Amino acid sequence: MNTLLPFLIFAFVSSITPGPNNIMLTSSGIRFGFVRTIPHMLGVVSGFAILLALCAAGIGSLVLALPGADMLLRVAGSAYLLYLAWQLRVMKADDAMTGQAKPMSFGAAALFQFANPKAWIMGITGAAAFLPTLQPVWLAILLFCLVFSLVNLPCLSVWTAAGAALRRYLQDVFWRRVFSVVMVLATVYAALAIWL
Repeated sequence: MNTLLPFLIFAFVSSITPGPNNIMLTSSGIRFGFVRTIPHMLGVVSGFAILLALCAAGIGSLVLALPGADMLLRVAGSAYLLYLAWQLRVMKADDAMTGQAKPMSFGAAALFQFANPKAWIMGITGAAAFLPTLQPVWLAILLFCLVFSLVNLPCLSVWTAAGAALRRYLQDVFWRRVFSVVMVLATVYAALAIWL
């Protein structure tokens, strides 16, 4: 209980700050609305919970200790973000409304967590600092993942809701293009920030 409040603060700050997931969810909220983005959000939470469990079990540290693993995560994460930036260069709300475009699926969002360096840093740091010292260990890991997920989901929802709220203001082609440029630049920055 002594570490619960600091853990909640860590989970909140790391979940609410900009990162690959939040940028993608905002973009999805704009293009597809809140409801159609729910599978994407749940995929992020589920994939991240699995990653958290692996980090809490010590596998995260082992993965990063492997030669080249850190580099592989950085390359995969930044490559995906650059691909996403390329896709975002022209936000076509019309395509989303006519059904030609589709939001990220639950499975794709869950799998992306394993290529997301921010998720690995959050998982390893959180597990090292805040994993409860309970027995059996699986219960400690379960509580750690549950608490983090309960904080993570509302934070992701805020970013998705912000995108959905912006959706109606971006019906004008000019403002949609301006916002598209901003999102592309933010995504490219996130890809570059992986290397800083």
